[in-house]
Amino acid sequence: MEAAVLTHEHGHAVAHAADHAHEHHEPSFIRKYLFSTDHKTIAKQFLTTSMFFLLVGGAFALFIRWQLAYPGEPIPVIGSWLPDSLVSNGAIQPGFYTQLVTMHATVMIFFVIIPMATGAFANFCIPLMIGTDDMAMPIVNMMSFWLVPIAGLTIMAGFFVEGGTAAAGWTNYPPLSASGMGHTLWVMGVFLVGFSSILGGMNYVTTVLNKRAKGMRMFDMPMTVWALFITAILQTLGTPVLAADAVLLFVDQVFHAGIFIPENLLTPSGGLFPNGANVGTGGGGQPVLWQHLFWFYSHPAVYIMILPVMGVVSDVLATFARKPIYGYKAMVFAIMAIAFLGFVVWGHHMFLSGMSPLLGTTFMLSTIVIAVPSSIKIFNWLGTVWRGDIHFTTPNLNALGFISTFVCGGLSGVFMAIGPIDVYIHDTYFIVAHIHYVLFGGALFGIFAGVYYWFPKMFGKMYNESMGKFHFVLTFITFNLCFFPMHMIGVGGHMRRIHDPYVYEFLKPFQPINQFITIFAILLGFSQLILIFNLLWSVKYGRPAPRNPWRANTLEWAAPAHPGHGNFDRDITVYRGPYEYASPESKRDYLPQWIRPAHVEQETVAKH
Repeated sequence: MEAAVLTHEHGHAVAHAADHAHEHHEPSFIRKYLFSTDHKTIAKQFLTTSMFFLLVGGAFALFIRWQLAYPGEPIPVIGSWLPDSLVSNGAIQPGFYTQLVTMHATVMIFFVIIPMATGAFANFCIPLMIGTDDMAMPIVNMMSFWLVPIAGLTIMAGFFVEGGTAAAGWTNYPPLSASGMGHTLWVMGVFLVGFSSILGGMNYVTTVLNKRAKGMRMFDMPMTVWALFITAILQTLGTPVLAADAVLLFVDQVFHAGIFIPENLLTPSGGLFPNGANVGTGGGGQPVLWQHLFWFYSHPAVYIMILPVMGVVSDVLATFARKPIYGYKAMVFAIMAIAFLGFVVWGHHMFLSGMSPLLGTTFMLSTIVIAVPSSIKIFNWLGTVWRGDIHFTTPNLNALGFISTFVCGGLSGVFMAIGPIDVYIHDTYFIVAHIHYVLFGGALFGIFAGVYYWFPKMFGKMYNESMGKFHFVLTFITFNLCFFPMHMIGVGGHMRRIHDPYVYEFLKPFQPINQFITIFAILLGFSQLILIFNLLWSVKYGRPAPRNPWRANTLEWAAPAHPGHGNFDRDITVYRGPYEYASPESKRDYLPQWIRPAHVEQETVAKH
């Protein structure tokens, strides 16, 4: 009986595909692969671009680590290739070091994690997982991608202008950032990538609200779609504040309007800023205003990076535990709570800015409260895998790795939420450890889980499972050995953004730890080449993927193994939620959303 059902569905699918074959013409190479409006191609473009910038940002990180471990020593091999304006006999100069610190964080945040989480995953997953053919606004979708490489090239061009690229840290605080062409290019690039984010968020919200498949209610959506939907709202509301901040700083840089530059600011040469001109007489700027506007966006940006990954991890865990997600609605409301609270905690980044202690206390309390919905998610993930039929596939290993590292990063965040403690550790490597446990250990492990999970549907091929597991194990071990010791040297007082630790006598005993960290940072960086090789090799030589290799329930697995234009070769109607694993209604351990109840009844009769 089951065979008859599948044969009927296959026949319907073939007929449906034949109908669509006459409706669509094969586009040109440029239209199909470069300026495509197909959401799947755009997702691949986001993925490829982010992978490229991952290598660039990773290289910057290794330069930073080399200088901290071996101050004044020439960079092996590459040091001799760099111009004398950046290095001295192959060793990193102080000015180049501050540029590396600035550009490493800028690239990783704006051109790796955000485009991969909200660009690649949102574009690929939303239409497929809600059972529709494409985004609501395909041309806007194409524009949102092409702004990203343009923005990246704009920022990277700073290395080739007089004075070098931005060097005020990724937060780009004025007045340090209020002069120099490198800083102006940074502001322009951030504005462009922010505009891309706004266009994407607007498109995702519209698509989810208006293009869901027949029968799909909001609470029939998978956690990945819920997370991307709420993240899109964050993007749409928060990113315009960053864009406005960037415009104001641009006006200060170009026209010296005195928005952020304080009155009578002295330069190191003793003259008034810039070039002896008293730029503050127009009213006297407020540097702290930049901080308020920047962090009003940038703390929600942490959740723009992490919430999509939380959705991915939820779906991966349920699939490979062969169990329904534990507390589905509680998980949705927890994401909503995190998103809302993310807008009222920005001040904890500014405990040292001189704010009122009463105001600081309110930010401290709201920051502690945000741990509650995060804890709900951790509890529910553990409830999902508890006593499940766990399959330790590569996506599931990365999802479990995400949980462990995110918990560690969250626990260290509790210390920084407390103002009196943050005063001590704010400018130390404790902060560096925390942010990397959240954004590398959290976001990137979750991104790796999603890349492996949807790779078969994205490319129609299976990746090499053994190589994938080796990549995870090597990455997980080297990550923890690289970043966990940073907590210790941070508590010991090792400051951030320092070019030469040997300048301070009390930092010299930490140098063996710095060298230990650098060794594993190098291993961590090069281990990502395994991922890239696995993906490229599998696209070319991997075995063909079946339609539903993971025996999952969500709608993307109803599409062909490598979906073409229009995505689906059958009419999609949703009959149930996305997590009907081990359902008594079906003899199999999964019950997809698109299977009609009549077919389930036929399966049950055949079973008995």
